[in-house]
Amino acid sequence: MFTGLVAGIGKLTRIRRRANALTITVQHTLPGGDLEAGESIAVDGCCLTVTRFENQAFDADLSPETLERCGGRARWKSGRAVNLERALCVGDRLGGHLVQGHVDALSRLQRVERLADGSTQMRFAIPEGGRPLLVEKGSVALDGVSLTLSRRNTSSFEVTVIPATLAATTLSARRVGDDVTLEYDVLGKYAVAAMEPFRPT
Repeated sequence: MFTGLVAGIGKLTRIRRRANALTITVQHTLPGGDLEAGESIAVDGCCLTVTRFENQAFDADLSPETLERCGGRARWKSGRAVNLERALCVGDRLGGHLVQGHVDALSRLQRVERLADGSTQMRFAIPEGGRPLLVEKGSVALDGVSLTLSRRNTSSFEVTVIPATLAATTLSARRVGDDVTLEYDVLGKYAVAAMEPFRPT
């Protein structure tokens, strides 16, 4: 479990293909002491398991399912910067929202606008079937960053990113046309699932 509060920006330094999967090496400066084999780290919002660690780098495997959800091999290239967050410990502050690290879809950035107060408004496309899971003032995780929806319409939604968040994450490098990983609020997913038996057929 994560919060969507990015703890550091890492860098993909090595990519190794394994049949339909990948093994990646991530260089990092994450706080909290040494990593451990088997611990979970959110990499651009995707929960991955540390399989090996050494100095300031760790390895993790991406299964075919993970690759499909997260943009395929084209997204995971050596040199790419990625948002990183270690899993929550019991008693940690929950400053963002509950994030599982289970990517639901990709969302395309449609518009970027700098606002007078220095923040940045970003508009993203709503993936197919995702509208009921997105509500104004609700939470969403984009590339692992916990954000609040400021607006939603039929086919898109907007978030307002403060300068501190933009500087501390890879969202500052996103350009119109880029895809980001999206995880809906888990509470919304359970609510929608609970209503399924009552929907007209």
